[in-house]
Amino acid sequence: MSMLKHLSQKNEKRLVIVAFTIVPLVLLLTFSYFPLVKMIQYSVTDWDGISPVSNFVGLKNYETIFTNPNYFGVFKNSLYYFASSFPQLGLALLFATILSFKVRFGNFWKGVLFFPYLLNGVAVGFIFLYFYKLGGSLDTLLGYIGIHHTPLWLGNQSINNISLSFTSLWRYMGFNFLIFLGAIQSVDPEIYEAAEMDGANRWNQFRYIIVPAIKNILFLNIILSVSGALSVFEVPYIMTGGANGTMTFVIQTVDTAFQYNQVGLASAMAVILLAIVLIVSLAQYLLTQDRGAKK
Repeated sequence: MSMLKHLSQKNEKRLVIVAFTIVPLVLLLTFSYFPLVKMIQYSVTDWDGISPVSNFVGLKNYETIFTNPNYFGVFKNSLYYFASSFPQLGLALLFATILSFKVRFGNFWKGVLFFPYLLNGVAVGFIFLYFYKLGGSLDTLLGYIGIHHTPLWLGNQSINNISLSFTSLWRYMGFNFLIFLGAIQSVDPEIYEAAEMDGANRWNQFRYIIVPAIKNILFLNIILSVSGALSVFEVPYIMTGGANGTMTFVIQTVDTAFQYNQVGLASAMAVILLAIVLIVSLAQYLLTQDRGAKK
């Protein structure tokens, strides 16, 4: 009798595990992998997204993307966002280092730094849209220090991508700050105490304790900045719509699908972006594995 009861309880546990596993699995297959398969299928057709019939075109869509600079050439704008990731990481590391020690109102400053990351990307776009507009907040602030002749921050092609990348810097710095702060605080406090007893100042602690402890995290964030720069969408889409030389690859993909009704071509663009992100992720994994093995 006790054995039957034990088997019954064991079967109930298995049933619960299967029940709780199958629901997210079905959702994952329905909303992630099935659309991925359909996207790859559409990428070799000329489907317009409306008509029920599409023609197989093979690799023609991919050839168009790689040979037409209007499509693949917009990747150059991603360089602005990638370049801005370095001061972003630098500032995040600086603030994380400072706030890892005892600082007055430390929790308040941590909240201030992390708050922008909690904002929706659309909200951030509208905030900076008014910040950069002619006679807006930035022009007003510059006017207080005597600078009255300001450029069109979003209208001048020589600086508009820099302005947009600064917006991304402000938004995502809090995320990197939190990662760095967690990595720094994971170091045994006794190491800092021993360093202080040996006469090490804050700079020496940063150089010889903090940097070696978080170098893998720092390297990981740099790699992730590459995939983030390639997939920028919300900020430039809300603020400029990709006009005036601010087009990104994702905006180009969306416009190709829904504005020009070339879903097949847009699907091929999405597949290419997915392949690039996967390659970057694989490179990140292999490089971090190698670095970890050398320790």
